[in-house]
Amino acid sequence: MEEPPRRVTIAQIALAAGVSSSTVSKVLNGNVEVSAATRQRVQTLLLEHNYERRASAQTGGPALVDLVFQELESPWAIEIVRGAVDAAAAAGLTVALTSLSEEGGGRSWLDHICARGTQGVILLLAKLGHREKAELRSRGLSFALVDPRGEPDPSVLTVGATNWSGGFTATRHLIELGHRRIGMISGPSDLLCSRARMDGYRSALESAGLPLDPDLMQWGDFHVDGGFKEAMAMLTSTERPTAIFAGSDLQALGVLEAARVQHLRVPSQLSLVGFDDLPTSTWTSPPLTTIRQPLADMAGTAVRLVLAQGRGEDVDNRSVELATSLVVRETTAPPP
Repeated sequence: MEEPPRRVTIAQIALAAGVSSSTVSKVLNGNVEVSAATRQRVQTLLLEHNYERRASAQTGGPALVDLVFQELESPWAIEIVRGAVDAAAAAGLTVALTSLSEEGGGRSWLDHICARGTQGVILLLAKLGHREKAELRSRGLSFALVDPRGEPDPSVLTVGATNWSGGFTATRHLIELGHRRIGMISGPSDLLCSRARMDGYRSALESAGLPLDPDLMQWGDFHVDGGFKEAMAMLTSTERPTAIFAGSDLQALGVLEAARVQHLRVPSQLSLVGFDDLPTSTWTSPPLTTIRQPLADMAGTAVRLVLAQGRGEDVDNRSVELATSLVVRETTAPPP
């Protein structure tokens, strides 16, 4: 039988890089004392040799979990933080936040995380490349993606929601009320969750025998401005929709403003469904009918999975999808 390949050691990496073993350890731990050129040389060798820190090197670390965002300027992000904080507190840990929109200097966010030490990393990023994944593994960090933006990677822990089902349910609710011209404003077309919500919308129309109108199917940006822009285009067209399904609650706020500008009353002249069920959705006027995405539960689940993996436990289900549900409030009614 062939012998399994031996794991590369810190000493071997140090020899190849022409540095000491302590320097390699400093790079793995994000130490600021290492020059940028040396850090880059060592990191390249770690990736080339598929170095992975042994489990024993991860024990006894600080009581900390890291949460890494692309940006924090959103009520959506606050719900994620709340869920992560609750799950971490239950495990006797605290949460540290990193916003990549605020990153600066010569050190990467990975260096910052490793410098303070962590029990695991929860990632909410537009893209996690091969190099980032390899670096996380080489430093012995357990990590998970929440609301993954692209096609699932079976080697990575992911936690998301049933976006297709949510899109189908929202559209079916409007169809059952009697609407036949239903607009859809999803998120960016390159995001998996956006495409799934749009596909759910299409499927609901097709199952009801209703035609698909390209003018009523728009890609937005998940923000208020995008919802307003796309809704204005729909509501000023010759044949405006009697209902709109917005791919996020923030976009739904933009639709409400567009309806106000066009002197359309919600829901008597225009019905509206959002997606997320953010706390602000109960304070809109009228309160927003929406699809509840369990954001806090998604973050809490990710924290528990990462900690379990960090303890060396087998995680059977590496791709988790939590159920969405319809929350009916006051922005939907039969068409005029």
